[in-house]
Amino acid sequence: MATSLACAFFFDAEPLGEPGVPALDACALCAKPLARDSDIFMYRGDTPFCSEECRHEQMQLDAIRARRAARSGAARRQPQHSSRSESWRGRQESTKVPAAS
Repeated sequence: MATSLACAFFFDAEPLGEPGVPALDACALCAKPLARDSDIFMYRGDTPFCSEECRHEQMQLDAIRARRAARSGAARRQPQHSSRSESWRGRQESTKVPAAS
């Protein structure tokens, strides 16, 4: 009997808040309060959402951010490469000496 009381207490206890970890009291996207007796839709292990739609919207936003980050990373690498080739071309052209006529 003491065991079942301990288990009930364990599952009923609210977790202590940790910085950076969302609590299970509101949707991470729309901030709608989450009831204890309603379904909670999780994403990335610890982020709660009130519905599949909110979770899906967050997934789409994360995908867009990832694509933008990949593009900006590629864009940052590309100008460095082209500037090297331009400086190489500049050195190549400056070393050419016109032939005397």
